[in-house]
Amino acid sequence: MRFEPLAIQGAVRVHIEPHADERGWFARVFCGREFEQQAHPVSLVQASLSFNTRAGTVRGLHFQWPPSQESKLVRCVRGELLDVLLDLRPDSPSYLQHLALPLDAEHRQALYVPFGVAHGFQTLIDATEVLYMMSDYYAPALQAGVRWNDPAFGISWPIAPIIQSERDRDLPPFDRYGFERELQRRRAAALAPAACA
Repeated sequence: MRFEPLAIQGAVRVHIEPHADERGWFARVFCGREFEQQAHPVSLVQASLSFNTRAGTVRGLHFQWPPSQESKLVRCVRGELLDVLLDLRPDSPSYLQHLALPLDAEHRQALYVPFGVAHGFQTLIDATEVLYMMSDYYAPALQAGVRWNDPAFGISWPIAPIIQSERDRDLPPFDRYGFERELQRRRAAALAPAACA
C-alpha cells in the first residue's frame, strides 16, 4: 500500500499495489502494521456497507462525540462518489477546513479519516456502494453531524437536487463557539473518573 498525506491533518489517501498474474491480481487493502509505520495506528472493529440508489445522494457530514475516537477507512466498492472531510478539531492546523476528493470502484483507493474529522459524501452515479471500516463501535448517543450546505464551510456539491435523510436535512446551522464548548465539556466528562457507587 502507498499512503498519500492530504491537506486535512492526519488524513491520507491509501493506494493499493496490485500484484498481477494470468489469473488477475491480488492486493492488500488494509494492514495494521503498515498504518502504524505511517503514524496512523488504527485497530478496526466494525465495518458497514452503504448502498445508494440514486446519483446526488448526500450522506453526512457525520461524526461521533467523545469519548468515541472513531476513525474511518472509507472505500467506494461500486460506482463513484465525491468524498468530503471536514476538520472539527480545534487544536488542528486544518480546523474548519474541508477537503473533497473523488473515490470510485475502478481506482480502488481508500480514504483514512482520523477521529475528530466529520465525513460525508455525494454519489455521482446511480447504485453506488461505500464500505466503511471503523476503529470504534457505533454509539447512537454520541452520533452528531453538521449541515452539508452550511455557509460556514463553503462545500461545493456537484449534483443538484440533493437527496438526503430528514435527519441530515434538519441539522442546525453550525455555531462554532457552541460546538467548541460542547466538545470541551464532552472531553472533560470522558476524562473524569467514574463516580464511586
